[in-house]
This record gives sequence, C-alpha cells and structure tokens, in this order.
Amino acid sequence: MSHTIVGKKKLLTRIRRIKGQSIALEKSIENETECLAVLQQIAALKGAANGLMKDVLEDHLREHLGSADMTEVQREGELENVIAILKSYMK
Repeated sequence: MSHTIVGKKKLLTRIRRIKGQSIALEKSIENETECLAVLQQIAALKGAANGLMKDVLEDHLREHLGSADMTEVQREGELENVIAILKSYMK
C-alpha cells in the first residue's frame, strides 16, 4: 500500500492548512496589508510546503528505496526519479 494512502489523513490535514494559509495570503494582498505581515505569511506558507515535501519524500525514500526486494536496476531508476523531483523542487 502506498505511503500516501497510509498517511492520507495526516497529509490532507497539512494540505488543508496550506490552503488556508494561501487564502489568508491572498486576502492580505487584496486588503493591502503591511508588507512585513505579507512576507511573514509567505514564509509560513513556504515552511508548511517544505514540511509537507519533507514528510512525503522521507516516507517515499523509506518505502521505495529502503525495500529489500528491489533489484539494483529498480533502485537506480527510483533514485533517478527522486533526484529529478528534488532538482525541480529546488529551482
């Protein structure tokens, strides 16, 4: 079973929190809130997204790369997939 299915409730809670932060940020911009408050909201949103990424990535690495029944070719392919995602994420 996929780790995103096992941790679905926890992940959805985090995603909904991020969604709420995003909506609050949008409202701040619409209401012309002071720029320091907007920057704080952006930092909080980025931190929340980074935390979500960390948790999903950690679970993915443990489940997929930590599996004892993978061949070396499968492991290498999985590793390349993760590297590609990290490169995209870190742009």
